[in-house]
Amino acid sequence: MAGKREAGLRLLVVCGAQVTERDYLRGLVAHVANPAVTVRITTKSCSPSQLVKYAEVQRDLSPADFDEVWCVFDVDDFLDVPRAIAMAGEAGVEVAVSNPCFELWLILHFAVHTGYAGTYRELLPHLSRHLSRYDKSRLDFRHFAEGWRDALTRAKPLAPQGKEHEVNPATGMWSLVERIAGQR
Repeated sequence: MAGKREAGLRLLVVCGAQVTERDYLRGLVAHVANPAVTVRITTKSCSPSQLVKYAEVQRDLSPADFDEVWCVFDVDDFLDVPRAIAMAGEAGVEVAVSNPCFELWLILHFAVHTGYAGTYRELLPHLSRHLSRYDKSRLDFRHFAEGWRDALTRAKPLAPQGKEHEVNPATGMWSLVERIAGQR
């Protein structure tokens, strides 16, 4: 009799940016090569609340295909972040929010960063100290492969889980990365 293989965790991750987050996550998935987790990554440039609605629709199109649905987005200048967080909670969609932006998560691969930053432009010099040729449209995960565990450790104390949108700087990427890596 053949052994029965247990199903792994199946994640749908919907990113609010077209390139940076998607390329990072694809690189991470390939790097950790966790056979117990399958990740489908898609993108949609829109507001956070529109992103949550889009993720919900994608999940509902094939509900048996995913165990968890995640939205990855930045606070940036969006005014609907609290609404998006509430919608996600009601819809059973997880969120990985970065405040002010995803580049904070990238900085945490190299160093602790606890200073307020209102915009991407304010964080860029901090990232450039560690990665002189950073280009958000051409993210190469190899630059971050050795530091993702450090980023987890550095991100967790920045804000209580689920409150990252209220604290600057903070990022909830650590929670999604733990799921992909099979650490929780």
